[in-house]
Amino acid sequence: MEHEVQDIAIKDLIVFLFAAGMIVPALRLVKLPSVAGFILAGVALGPSGIGALEGEWPVLEYFSISEPEAAAPFAELGVLFLLFLLGLELSFERLWALRRIVFGAGLLQVLASATVIALIASMFGVEPAAAVLIGLALSLSSTAVVMQLLADRRKVASPVGRTALGVLLMQDILVAPILILAGFAGANPDAPLAEAAARGLVQGAIAIGVIFVVGRFLLRRVFRLAAAAGGRDFLMAITLLTVVGAATITASAGLSIALGAFLAGLLLGETEFKNQAEVDLEPFKGVLLGLFFMTVGMGLDLGVIAEQWPLVLAGVAALIVVKASIALAAIRVFVPKMRVPVETAFLLAPAGEFAFVILAAGMSSGVVSSEAVTLVSAIVGLSMLLTPLSWRLGRWSAERLAPAQSNPELELGALRTEDEGHVVIAGFGRVGRTVAQMLSEEHCGVVALDVDADVVAAARSKGWDAYLGDGSRSEVLEKAGVRTATMVVITLDDRRQAEEMARAVRKLNNSVTILARACDAEHAQSLYDAGAEFVVPDAIEAALQMSARALQEFGYDGDVVRNKIASERDDAYRKGSQPAS
Repeated sequence: MEHEVQDIAIKDLIVFLFAAGMIVPALRLVKLPSVAGFILAGVALGPSGIGALEGEWPVLEYFSISEPEAAAPFAELGVLFLLFLLGLELSFERLWALRRIVFGAGLLQVLASATVIALIASMFGVEPAAAVLIGLALSLSSTAVVMQLLADRRKVASPVGRTALGVLLMQDILVAPILILAGFAGANPDAPLAEAAARGLVQGAIAIGVIFVVGRFLLRRVFRLAAAAGGRDFLMAITLLTVVGAATITASAGLSIALGAFLAGLLLGETEFKNQAEVDLEPFKGVLLGLFFMTVGMGLDLGVIAEQWPLVLAGVAALIVVKASIALAAIRVFVPKMRVPVETAFLLAPAGEFAFVILAAGMSSGVVSSEAVTLVSAIVGLSMLLTPLSWRLGRWSAERLAPAQSNPELELGALRTEDEGHVVIAGFGRVGRTVAQMLSEEHCGVVALDVDADVVAAARSKGWDAYLGDGSRSEVLEKAGVRTATMVVITLDDRRQAEEMARAVRKLNNSVTILARACDAEHAQSLYDAGAEFVVPDAIEAALQMSARALQEFGYDGDVVRNKIASERDDAYRKGSQPAS
């Protein structure tokens, strides 16, 4: 029996990898977003798709997911990584700047949407308690889908991205009180609902406080210890512990696990380990998040949709219209210009993954009937599948309603995630620090990279924008903003790593100026071949400086020495280290 279960798990894993490696890329070729591709793959390969035909054609068992529930824990990890990486991209200052959106527009949107949807459900004969719970479930949007769409289009830091994030944060905070409300309403139908909500808020505040205390006083020290002791392997282990640990703390308080992961990312984003964590977790996030979206697709009951398709389609249309209208009004109160509220409202209009959790809790407590849960779940899943289309409709509407608004970046006082025109310095030893100091005196922005945690910690203690990371890796260079940098300075001691970095920089930004430090003339030529535009060999410069000092000791005039050294330098560089033609 155990062997049979193992065989099913391996078969399901192969089917998922086939979908991730073949089906979704094929759908991307026809311009379908990866989120929609994974959901459609889940629909096709799930119990309501190919799995429903196994009775007639048993061979189809090998092409479908037999146990979707077994993938749920791994799918949750994808959402955790997404929210964790999102937290890394932000800062406390930027989050505080969103407070009016979070506590203003976010709270107003949830309460107003839940009220209107509950009233509509009551009109169809749903009991008041069940109508309230359905309204609250449908008022939430999909953090995973929305943030993934924004990340794919590099819009997380845009006004629309930050506005959507602010509303989603409030929705995540409210998940705990809603779940407690669901259980409380079933166990104590006559008790005041405010008591359940208050209990959830207190538990949530305690959990968030614990995460902040641990993060502020222990996180940086633990990461520095891991970096000093074992490098990337230990850093990866500590990063995973941070994500899962913070999620566990919030989950134990009844809060969303996604909120815990986000807070952990927010705290780690204030440290020098931000870039390294982003690069290490990115591949895991992509695969596991794809698994999450497939589980959403597998959760769609095609039989219910086929039997009650007019009601399901009408429910999806009504949901998008109601939520978009309310979100538009709520956001417009805090963002006066029209473009951002319109686009954000349509992006947030579909339902989210937490609706499934809330509906399941309502059904287990006896508040919502199984028939209502099945129908509403179909509306939720189908609306999530339509999120990319809804956002596209929002962008189109925003263009028509506010065509003259040419610079939406100014609406929320945005801070760019990376400076433009800055200099990236790889290797922050004595040479790198000297270059950085000279550039800083001329008010030039500097981003420093180094693989030594102690060097990075010392640099950050003196106010430098320094990060732990291997400059020869293109992912690290992306995080350092090489695409928008004016110049890259390579002062690495490792010859091979310096050459690899020059090639990686040149691939990412063909127009950036690359200055490099070489060990000798041969190394200098290799750096030129790799893409550097100006190389300074240590051996040549050391010989020239010693020669200058020797000539001065023999009594040569300073101007004579300078002219002679300049001539020798030109000759040495021309003979020993010049760009290949």
